Amino acid sequence: MTKIFLFGIWEKWAFGERGWSVKYKHSNICALKGSSVFIHSNYTHPSGLTGVKKFWAKNPSNGVEPTDLTTVPGYTDRVQYSDNENQTFDLHLQTVNKSDEHMYCVRITTNQKGERYLGYPGVMLRVTGQLMVVVPERVSEGNATLLTCATTCNLTEKATFTWFKNGRLLQTNNQDLNTLYIQSTRIDDAARYCCAVKGYEHRCSPEVFLNVRYPPKNVSVSISPSGGIVEGSSVTLTCRGDAYPPVQNYTWFKVKAMVGQDSTFTISKISPEDSGEYKCKCINAEGVRYSAVVTLKVVAPPKSVSVSISPSGGIVEGSSVNLTCSSDANPPVQIHTWFKEGETSPVGFESDFSFIVNDTTSGRYFCEVQNGHGSLRSALMPVVLMGKIFLLSNWVATIKQTLSNSIATTNVANAVQNPSNY
Repeated sequence: MTKIFLFGIWEKWAFGERGWSVKYKHSNICALKGSSVFIHSNYTHPSGLTGVKKFWAKNPSNGVEPTDLTTVPGYTDRVQYSDNENQTFDLHLQTVNKSDEHMYCVRITTNQKGERYLGYPGVMLRVTGQLMVVVPERVSEGNATLLTCATTCNLTEKATFTWFKNGRLLQTNNQDLNTLYIQSTRIDDAARYCCAVKGYEHRCSPEVFLNVRYPPKNVSVSISPSGGIVEGSSVTLTCRGDAYPPVQNYTWFKVKAMVGQDSTFTISKISPEDSGEYKCKCINAEGVRYSAVVTLKVVAPPKSVSVSISPSGGIVEGSSVNLTCSSDANPPVQIHTWFKEGETSPVGFESDFSFIVNDTTSGRYFCEVQNGHGSLRSALMPVVLMGKIFLLSNWVATIKQTLSNSIATTNVANAVQNPSNY
C-alpha cells in the first residue's frame, strides 16, 4: 500500500473510520505581539487504547516525527497544555512574537503499534507587530475625522482598544472598535495619538501627529516703532495670522488700494500723505481672513508760525491790543509761549496774548510753539504807540528844516563874501 507523506492525511485516511479526529476552533489566529494565545481543539480516538499521549507540535514535516513543544528551546517556559475530560486539549502560548508564526497541530500517540494520529492541517498563527495609528491624509476644522488602530492581521480574540492623546488616556464610547471617531474636529484636536489593546497599554503604538487644517485666525497688524510716527522716519507694518497650513499670501491695503504683498510693509520716509487706514489680508489653502484696520498718524514739528495783531490800525496809549499766534502742526501745538524782545522771561502762555499798551509794554513780540515733536519761533511783531510815531515824525521834520535853514544861511554869507562863486 502506498503511503501519503503528510501524517494527518495518511493517518486520517488509515484510521479516520476507526474514530480518530481532531477539530480546531479556529484555522487561523491573529494575536498581538507580546500577548498570550489560547489554541483550542477537540479530539476523539478509538476506545481501548493504552498509553495515550497528546502534545502540540509546530510545522509538521513529511516523514519526520513531530516534536513536543514543551521540549523545544524557546518554548519550554512559555507553553502550557490544558487537557480536560470532555476531550478538549488546548495550547496556551505566552508572550508571542513574530518568530512564533507557524502552524500548530495536535499529535496523539499510543504505545500500540500503528495507533497514532496528527491533526493536520492545524492552526496557523499570525502575530501582528506594533499597532499603527492611521490618520486621514487631510483633516479640516469642523469635519468628521476617523483614526484607525491598524494591525497586520485581524485580531482573532475580541479586543478592547484604548487611545492616548499627548500621553493621556482618552475616554471614548467605542472601545470595542479599533477606531477613534471625532465628530467635529477642532484645532485643539491637533495632537499626538497612539493606541493600545486594553491590558497591553505598555505596548502602545508609535505616536502619530494629527494635523488639523484651518483658515487664518487672529489676524493682527503691529506697527514699529510703536510710538508716534515722525515725518521722515521709517515705519514697518507686520501682519500675523494663525493658520495651518501657514499663511501663503499676504496683501496690504490702504483704504481700498493695494499697497504691498508681503508679511511686512515698510514706508522708508513717511510723510503726512501716508497717514490713513491700513489692513492686511491673509490667505492659505483653507480660506481668507482680514485684519482689523490700523490707523497711521504721521506727526511732525511745527512747520510754520505767524503772529497777527488786533486792532491792526494805530495803537493809542492805554488801549488794549491782542496778539494771536497761529501755527501749522500735526499733532496740533500744545504749548504757546510769548516773549518780548530783549527779555528772557515769558510774558504769556496762550495762543492769544492781550495787554494794555504804554511806554513800558510797547516793543516787539514773538511767540514760540511746541507740539511734543519740536518747536518753532515766529517773526517779531512790533507794537508801537500811535503818538510816538507822530512825535517821531515831527522831530524828524524839525531836524530836516533846521538843517535846511542852516545850509541856506551859510550859502548867503558865502555869496556876499565871494560873489564870483555864484
